[in-house]
Amino acid sequence: MRSAPMSASERVRVLYGDNLTRQPTLRPPFARPTPLSSLLRFAPYIRPYLGRFIVMFVAAAGGTGISIVVPLVTRQLIDGPIAAGDRQGVFALGAIALGLGLVEGGLAFVRRWVMAIATLGSETGVRLDMYAKLQRLPWGFHSRWESGQLLSRIMNDLSTMRRFIGFGLLMIIMNLLQIIVVTSLLLHLYWPMGLVVAVAAVPVVAVCLFNERIYTRLSRAIQDQTGDVASTVEESMQSVRVIKAFGRSRLVFGQFDRRAKVLYSTSLERVSNTSKFWTFLEVIPGLALVAVLTIGALAAAQHHLTLGTLVAFITMMLSLIWPVAALGFLLSMTQDSMTAADRVSEIFDAPESIADGPLRLDAPRGEVVFEDVSYRFPDASQDVLHGLDLHVRAGETIGIVGGTGSGKTVLTSLVARLTDVTAGRITIDGVDIRDLEVANLRGIVATAFEDPTLFSMSVRENLTLGRPEATEEEIADAIETAQAGFVHDLPWGLETRIGEQGMSLSGGQRQRLALARAIIVKPRVLVLDDTLSALDIHTEAMVEEALRRVLVGVTGLVVAHRASTVMLADRVALLENGTITHVGRHSDLLATVPEYRDLLSASFDAESELDELEREVAK
Repeated sequence: MRSAPMSASERVRVLYGDNLTRQPTLRPPFARPTPLSSLLRFAPYIRPYLGRFIVMFVAAAGGTGISIVVPLVTRQLIDGPIAAGDRQGVFALGAIALGLGLVEGGLAFVRRWVMAIATLGSETGVRLDMYAKLQRLPWGFHSRWESGQLLSRIMNDLSTMRRFIGFGLLMIIMNLLQIIVVTSLLLHLYWPMGLVVAVAAVPVVAVCLFNERIYTRLSRAIQDQTGDVASTVEESMQSVRVIKAFGRSRLVFGQFDRRAKVLYSTSLERVSNTSKFWTFLEVIPGLALVAVLTIGALAAAQHHLTLGTLVAFITMMLSLIWPVAALGFLLSMTQDSMTAADRVSEIFDAPESIADGPLRLDAPRGEVVFEDVSYRFPDASQDVLHGLDLHVRAGETIGIVGGTGSGKTVLTSLVARLTDVTAGRITIDGVDIRDLEVANLRGIVATAFEDPTLFSMSVRENLTLGRPEATEEEIADAIETAQAGFVHDLPWGLETRIGEQGMSLSGGQRQRLALARAIIVKPRVLVLDDTLSALDIHTEAMVEEALRRVLVGVTGLVVAHRASTVMLADRVALLENGTITHVGRHSDLLATVPEYRDLLSASFDAESELDELEREVAK
């Protein structure tokens, strides 16, 4: 049994929640990430640079090994040539120590250079695939995610992962190896002092395990809150005209201030946590050093170990202070990277409902058929569209008329598979559009939306977005059809950059450019989602006259509110409560369907439209 259609207020609550002023950020609940499930899934991006990573690890291991060998050379120098007064031996071992230092510096340079190439290449690979994934995800996904959250993941989180893979992971491995090797050598040099060093590692491990959960929680919260702040900034910048027009700068600043303060508070909590953690990690080696100096001084006085051994022991133990103290920083970086990888994985794990089909239509006629089509928003309980049947013959233009919230925009979005039907099917020339390659389908269907989106690029680039190979003649024809000749009056004509979202243009100008962009594609099916709503009567009349020529031989679906736009259509479909209730010629529906007549009369203000026409004529 089919559910009743969803009302407009119910759809708003589905999309924005019961609190209509602000819906919480929609994202999956936080689950504690694990290295295998988050970081290791990105191992394939490292594979092309595996050779460089190996060189990086070899160089790092070589440098660590040299730093361990130098104290042993010092031991030999003190107990040998210095104790014996052998000047040549001093110079020889000193030269060896100097050479080892130079080699260590060279290995550090190689490590950093190779690391930059490998990690930046891996990061770029993940970023490209993530962007491609975002392009493949359906309209429903993007309507539920704040753009700032996506921006935070593709920029900040990927950079966090790169820093860990290129530095943190390497240093953790090298530091642990250094701690193990040096502690073993210390036990070998003089086991009582070595035992003190080994025992000091126990509280360090315990504190690291205790701190991990707290830091992971705070790290995830900060990364999410950073995305919230980015979303607030992006929304306010895109809506700056509206904010200024309504004098709501203080309100918007207050919203930003609240989010910024939440981020500040959480960041301070993490700083407090890490400060205590790092302090503890630095205190333990210091206490161990005091104990070792005491035991070493007594042992040297009793001739249980040589002065050279004591100096080498102290030098090697001091070399452990940085690796132990750095564990706090490195483990923090690990947790940041794990939560970042978990956030990035949320995007890669998002289901792709819009997938390529196996078929192509190389010579489409443009017959479009809706068969018992239904659509339901994600997480909604009721259908927006239900039981919708409509047959659009090849080359025919159908007008779609319906009240606000009746589902017109959803219907037009289904034709190009911006989202998929949840029941029934849509066919072009008898082929289910889900069985077509997405690129092939969107080459057949072109859509111009009521709220046109323009990009921060030149007018020419915006116009040829769907067909970059368009000729100058085709561009000129599209501009003339859409009555967009104003572009020639811009400072640099078609090469003028129009700014983000085309905010330097009026609403009508943006609509005309979007319409010209759709026309240039030369589609077999042209979908116009009320694209003439922002035009004055005079311009609308010229555009409609040109569209009559364009729509000859092209299948058209035209969403319309004005009677003049409806006249473009061969037939008109009335959309009520999510389904098509009447289909026929405009004159027939006007005469026989009261709902259709009331809908058009409600949207037609003859007096205001005549006044506007008189103003245009007076110009």
